[in-house]
Amino acid sequence: MKVVSFNGTTFFMDYIEYGYLGLFTVSFLAATILPITSEGVLLIFLSLNFDPLICLLIASLGNTLGGITNYGIGRLGKISTLNKLVKNPHRFEKLKVNIQKYGAGTALLSWVPIIGDPLTIALGFFRVPFLPVLLYMAFAKTLRYALIIFFWN
Repeated sequence: MKVVSFNGTTFFMDYIEYGYLGLFTVSFLAATILPITSEGVLLIFLSLNFDPLICLLIASLGNTLGGITNYGIGRLGKISTLNKLVKNPHRFEKLKVNIQKYGAGTALLSWVPIIGDPLTIALGFFRVPFLPVLLYMAFAKTLRYALIIFFWN
């Protein structure tokens, strides 16, 4: 496995060797609870002169599908299970109230490191309607990558 360093961060070259499929894979996995950064890999793709528009589309699609996978996992669960996982009844109630209050708009935070992935799972647990979640999530994740590409250029 080849390794490349970029701005002090180490990445595995295997993703680069697969081209856009590698970018899609990293972007998809980064939207799960795995500790992977798609932003750094995107920057490496850009530095290797991959097409910025195609990178935007591929990374956004992969990351959105990863987020929707989290949502689906949440839909499979039961609210009582989430209540047990949160453990703190006050925190659970606060999460429930906020998701009921902001609904699908909560998916605008799906791109945020650490909190975004659990939020997408919680949206599924609380059965927030799928289509609005998908639209907000896709918008937020695409905007994040678009800003990275914009500032890269």
